[in-house]
Amino acid sequence: MKLFTIATAAALLSMAPAFAFDPTSPVGLWQSIDDETGKPKALIRITETGDTLQGQIEKLFREASEEQNPLCVQCEGANKDRPITGMVILWGLKKDGDEYTGGEILDPAKGKTYKSKMHLTDGGTKLSVRGYVGAPMLGRTQTWRRQD
Repeated sequence: MKLFTIATAAALLSMAPAFAFDPTSPVGLWQSIDDETGKPKALIRITETGDTLQGQIEKLFREASEEQNPLCVQCEGANKDRPITGMVILWGLKKDGDEYTGGEILDPAKGKTYKSKMHLTDGGTKLSVRGYVGAPMLGRTQTWRRQD
């Protein structure tokens, strides 16, 4: 029995690196923080396909008095009147030095799409996500917190 316990512990310890996050990559689960209220807004899963990143909403943090599964009524095209939970809101970002650039981000509350860039901060525990029109100085930034 003791040998079984030791073997199980060794197997679990050898798997630990598979669950650790890479502080040099934004791939993982992030909690977005509302830049106006400072409250958590959503959990977004960032994944990588080839050399491109995308982010999909996994969960919304809503007040009890709010619709718990809201639709993107302000969106146009394929996202019009679709549930926001499960929606891809960030796409097309590619690594460019210490940043990820060339992407777009959707604000479901306004139904608008903006150019986007992002970079990791605080040893990979935070993600600075900027949405903008035209030039990066014409936009706003949110700080997301790593959850995995």
